[in-house]
Amino acid sequence: MLSFARLIPLAALLLPLVAQADPSTRPAADSLTIDEPGGVPAGYALKWSDEFDKAGLPDAHLWTYDTKANKHGWANHELQYYSDARPENSRVEDGNLIIEARKEDLSDKADWGGQHYTSARLLSKNTYAYGYVEVRAQLPCGLGVWPAIWQLPAMENMSWPDDGEIDIMEYVGWNPDMIYHTVHTGLYNHVKGTQKGILKTMPAVCGQWHTYSLLWTPDEIKEGIDGRYYYRFRNEGSGTGAWPFDRAHTLILNLAVGGDFGGKTGVDDSTMPWQFKIDYVRVYQK
Repeated sequence: MLSFARLIPLAALLLPLVAQADPSTRPAADSLTIDEPGGVPAGYALKWSDEFDKAGLPDAHLWTYDTKANKHGWANHELQYYSDARPENSRVEDGNLIIEARKEDLSDKADWGGQHYTSARLLSKNTYAYGYVEVRAQLPCGLGVWPAIWQLPAMENMSWPDDGEIDIMEYVGWNPDMIYHTVHTGLYNHVKGTQKGILKTMPAVCGQWHTYSLLWTPDEIKEGIDGRYYYRFRNEGSGTGAWPFDRAHTLILNLAVGGDFGGKTGVDDSTMPWQFKIDYVRVYQK
């Protein structure tokens, strides 16, 4: 059942999507790697979508902006200021949502925290528990880019990582041929070095259109690209430490600049502005 997401508390938003561990230190994930056909499952129907077919700011009935940590800085030592309803950073044009990261200061803003870059982080107002999500997107290229399609529980007083995080797609410019699929829970998270995820090889993935998908059921999470699943995280039935994914989530689209993970080898200003383009977001449920 869909509902309008409550705003996620600041304490919760400072922790998720924190610096991922270096891939060389990640635990082996062979058991998580699959190669299966994907697509909209039989018996599922479209519950909500945004086709981004109306030019201007993103649809305020569907999206809100996360700006809560601007004043004192975002997690992972990220470098961006996230703007609110500013077309330079988030707009719909030519049938696509564009999240744009720029080299600029917004020192006239009351919540400016000294950042020298701007971008946007959008939260879906519609939430969902279990379903199939498909997002067609084009990732930006450049050293320091960190676009993500991910989700968090739509709840007050969230505790990370215990309440869970699902990363449908993460990309970093310093590792240009890889897509990250990951989940975080109380037992399985990067702070402990136990996070569950895979790196999917996608040569020259930035600058090209691909679909990124998630199938979330009470039994498992599957994630994939272009109509195939490559990652599976099973509900092992041991409790919420391993599987907290039983409540409604909010979908998040953002483009971070640098940080401990995205900026591991620096930020190349000469490639800016960066544009994270999204053709559509579609959510299906049984």
